[in-house]
Amino acid sequence: MNIIKIRSPNVSQKIRKLKNIKFIILHYTGMQSKRVSLNRLINPFSKVSCHYFIDRSGNVLRLAEDNEIAWHAGKSKWKKFKNLNEESIGIELVNKGHKFGYQKFSKSQINNLLKLCLILKKKYKIKNSFVLGHSDIAPLRKLDPGEKFPWRTLKKKGLGVWYPKIKKNLNFSDKKNLRNSFFKNLFKIGYRYFSKTSSSKKDKYVIRAFQRRFLQNKVDGKIDQKTLQISHYLAKIR
Repeated sequence: MNIIKIRSPNVSQKIRKLKNIKFIILHYTGMQSKRVSLNRLINPFSKVSCHYFIDRSGNVLRLAEDNEIAWHAGKSKWKKFKNLNEESIGIELVNKGHKFGYQKFSKSQINNLLKLCLILKKKYKIKNSFVLGHSDIAPLRKLDPGEKFPWRTLKKKGLGVWYPKIKKNLNFSDKKNLRNSFFKNLFKIGYRYFSKTSSSKKDKYVIRAFQRRFLQNKVDGKIDQKTLQISHYLAKIR
């Protein structure tokens, strides 16, 4: 595929081994325009960058080489991994985001994202469960790529994870038991930033992150039967 190179200075001096690449992390730019977003990603004072940048027309830009550590994930956790920049490739999709008028991602944008991700997955042997959104690895502070991102489409093309049609309900009348069961499932899946056994005000942010990914028409931070069912299925296929 055609990739345009525009260099970002916002990378670590350390060059990583390509075998250490384990994740693809998907973001939206969350800014007013492509120009503003790109300027920020190549501005040395911003201290943020990514490896690939895909605009709404589907143009793919490379801002950092795959063996470079771009600064896109920030403070983050997934399974045993912390601060995932060293192990991940970051891809930014131009979208105004929740702050400036969240948009549906364009077909051209998603088509070329699929092509790029399939290349990266094959090249670096990336697991489907390690194709993630920024909100998966940083649920307390990030919303992207958000509830309009087509995760189900990615799964149909062999990327990421999804779940089958829910056929029957689990019976949980005890709210505490429901809460703890859900978060134990999330821990198995890979999510962090919560306690498996005691509730916290932070819980709702983690629940919403999960719903933005897997129950996109119901992002309310509440655990219902379907949210629990989905977590049970995904915990088994991790």
